[in-house]
Amino acid sequence: MKKVYKNITDILRLNRFVVLAVVVFCLITSGLSLGMLYRHQERMLNSVFAIGTDGTIVPLELVDQREKREVEAMAHIDRFHRLFYGMDPTNYRDHLEKALWLGDATVDAIYREKRSDGVYNRLLQFSLRQEITQVDIALDLESEPYGFRARTRFEVHRGTVTDYYQLDTSGELIAVERNFPHNPHGLLITNFYEDSLRKLEPQNP
Repeated sequence: MKKVYKNITDILRLNRFVVLAVVVFCLITSGLSLGMLYRHQERMLNSVFAIGTDGTIVPLELVDQREKREVEAMAHIDRFHRLFYGMDPTNYRDHLEKALWLGDATVDAIYREKRSDGVYNRLLQFSLRQEITQVDIALDLESEPYGFRARTRFEVHRGTVTDYYQLDTSGELIAVERNFPHNPHGLLITNFYEDSLRKLEPQNP
């Protein structure tokens, strides 16, 4: 009988060891799974998306979001100025619609002022074409909102006549949610002003 009891005790000890080993293994596996899930989530949060030529969303992993901020800010400001000021009678509505997604109410106020002053009517009436030739940007990324100044040079074509202008603007950038395809950089222009507009001589476009 002692032999039987001894065998039962050994079996119970073995069962307890197996159960403990399984529990410890499950805890370790769960911990590793949670760690991998956390790392995957961090990688997803530090990613941006681009729109492919066929309209698909393509994820692009970022090495460092902060390092990319200057590039994105410059691209955002450049894109806005080319859309808002570069236009002709065939595309100005589309350009303005896209540009208004990139700025706040201060941009909309300038658009409304231009519309009430008949700028876009003259564009249609005289078949004017405004072509952006250069956008120079000075950007301060020390703290948000990010201040900027831009100098935009553009040509106004009126038949065979071409006039050259230089427009100085200023404003600030704040970070917002990315909105594809309307606002892919996740930035918004605020406190936007047209500081000065100057006509240039033809030999100095």
